[in-house]
Amino acid sequence: MSILSMTAVELAAAIKKREVTVKEAVEAVLDNIEKKEDTYHCYVTVDREGALKQAEEIQKKINDGTLSGPLAGVPVAIKDNMCTEGLLTTCSSKILYNFVPTFTSEAVLNLQKAGAVILGKTNMDEFAMGSTTETSAYGVTRNPWNPEHVPGGSSGGSAAAVAAEECFYALGSDTGGSIRQPASFCGVVGLKPTYGTVSRYGLIAYGSSLDQIGPLCKDVTDCATILEAIASHDSKDSTSVERLDTDFTSALVEDVKGMKIGIPRDYFGEGLNPEVKEAVLRAAEVLKEKGAIVEEFDLSLVEYAIPTYYTIAAAEASSNLERFDGIKYGYRTEEYQGLHNMYKKSRSEGFGAEVKRRIMLGSFVLSSGYYDAYYLKALRVKALIKKAFDEAFAKYDVILGPVAPTTAPKIGESLSDPIQMYLGDIYTISINLAGLPGLSIPCGRDSKGLPIGMQLIGDCFKEKNLIRAAYTYEKARGAFVRKEEN
Repeated sequence: MSILSMTAVELAAAIKKREVTVKEAVEAVLDNIEKKEDTYHCYVTVDREGALKQAEEIQKKINDGTLSGPLAGVPVAIKDNMCTEGLLTTCSSKILYNFVPTFTSEAVLNLQKAGAVILGKTNMDEFAMGSTTETSAYGVTRNPWNPEHVPGGSSGGSAAAVAAEECFYALGSDTGGSIRQPASFCGVVGLKPTYGTVSRYGLIAYGSSLDQIGPLCKDVTDCATILEAIASHDSKDSTSVERLDTDFTSALVEDVKGMKIGIPRDYFGEGLNPEVKEAVLRAAEVLKEKGAIVEEFDLSLVEYAIPTYYTIAAAEASSNLERFDGIKYGYRTEEYQGLHNMYKKSRSEGFGAEVKRRIMLGSFVLSSGYYDAYYLKALRVKALIKKAFDEAFAKYDVILGPVAPTTAPKIGESLSDPIQMYLGDIYTISINLAGLPGLSIPCGRDSKGLPIGMQLIGDCFKEKNLIRAAYTYEKARGAFVRKEEN
């Protein structure tokens, strides 16, 4: 087995047995980045020198027994909206083109404690606003399954880097599907944990009540192992939850006998590509054959999820992005007359079209004349969506459905119709509104050979149910491998 085809856990085991050195693993992946980056453009920043230096230090700690965990020595890529001390962090925006943080986000620190080697920062939709990784100020990321197609977004760079073997695993962030949807489009495993499980300290905020950091990786074993490493209570994050059940790897059991799985009829209606529908229902049959009890049910309020999400997310974004004003850090316009003119010009030149659109929408729904009509109403519907899920989880352990209505669209197709792009999030955003965990796992390919993802949704703090169901399905499905391009 080549180094690059190993999973993160397999590589860590090989390093521990001294079959591979950390430096060899880092050099192999850096060489692959050099070879493929011109095609896929997964990264904004690659820290070759820093990664090789980390490799030496981590190898010493592994040799003397200081580091012995299941991820020690494994190279990882970080989405470019997580602060990393001394390493450029841009959110793929011109307005942060020169921002080098003086601290590291808690999730990344947890990985460093586990012995991870940070390779660099992955490309993303600007400020995580988009579903295709086409709104980045640093260019488009391409899907390794077919470079003419998008990798999904906003964590498209992270998902594509895993699929292209430009890293062994990556961190992404999920505000309305930004881990699960690119995982589906790129044929990898992605997990959005329950809100509050992973600290948001150091994550540059888009929608503070919705954002959550999670892993993108090659298989379910990696997924559970990485989540175990990054989950922690953090006093610096007021939304962080203290959990005692973070031994996620204990759920890597091939057993779903008696597990109740609900399939929402609302997720399989109009707008869903027939090939996606067939692949997801076929995966449900596999779990049924393994002993799960699979039933259809009605999950109400699905049609209200998109307007609710975009009202709340845009409102929070307009507030969060207020800090980027050209004064303290980041981009400042070269020519201006007076303070207000400098604010306007810096923000006009620094932000891209999609970010401006959402800031304007957010400012509108928060304005005095419309606050009650839009924002407060959206908060009430959010509570109703959570109640609908609570009722569903009174009957079912897991909800199963598609991740997205289609496979990855071609580059350029989505940006021409923003409303259609927003509708692509229909199956993922409710999970963020309700603060639930969701996992995407590959379950087939369409007629063009593009991956199809199945989404497993759990009740709050029930990631173990998702891991168990996904692990059982993965073992039955067998390997899901991308054929290397010529």
